[in-house]
Amino acid sequence: MDYLGINLSCLIGSLRNGNFPAKDCLLPLTSKLLSYFLVAASITVKLPQIKKIVDNKSVKGLSVVAFELEVIGYTISLAYCIHKELAFSAFGEIVSLLIQALILVACIYYFSRPISLSTWVRVILYFALAPTLFACKIDSLVFEALYASKHLVFLSARLPQIWKNFRSKSTGQLSFLTCLMNLGGSMARVFTLVQENAPLSMLMGLFLAVSTNGIIMSQILLYRRSKGIEEKQVKVTKVL
Repeated sequence: MDYLGINLSCLIGSLRNGNFPAKDCLLPLTSKLLSYFLVAASITVKLPQIKKIVDNKSVKGLSVVAFELEVIGYTISLAYCIHKELAFSAFGEIVSLLIQALILVACIYYFSRPISLSTWVRVILYFALAPTLFACKIDSLVFEALYASKHLVFLSARLPQIWKNFRSKSTGQLSFLTCLMNLGGSMARVFTLVQENAPLSMLMGLFLAVSTNGIIMSQILLYRRSKGIEEKQVKVTKVL
């Protein structure tokens, strides 16, 4: 019995016999269900960040380069998964994350006007080259090299934001919910890809994502706590 790539035979068989499903049955099943949950949940990951920018009409504290590199990273990841013909459950969230990342960058451009000539050149280059990647019209060795560079791209996407947060001792317009979902999603995806026997390069990239997302979440919690303490001290001073 197979639904959306999920084999329910062993689960139903165990329950009929009054037994708890074995580990070899339960882990793959849990992995598949978690994968589809991640795909569904990914639709909302960047919406809090987009909403925060639009509501405040500000991109204060956000690194434009970081979000641009994120788009490139998602594009390479999605093209690679299509090239490898992986199951949709193993990479489905990348589709919605890429779409949301593009909308997010568009919002950043809009609220950072005027848009420079170099920015327009980057936009044109992206939309000229991305279809070639998605159509898998490049050599396999080049694809492998591109995917290997993806880890550097995502690291480069996180480091400018981490450094900007550190220097300003503030996370500006960064959305707590978006960063929390990024961290939770990357941690859950490590488990699912291990069960899917994904390539080691994909796992390395996710471990890197967990580390950098964890640092950004720590900064949000630390700097917002510090800001809260400072505001309380100011209020006490005014009262005195």
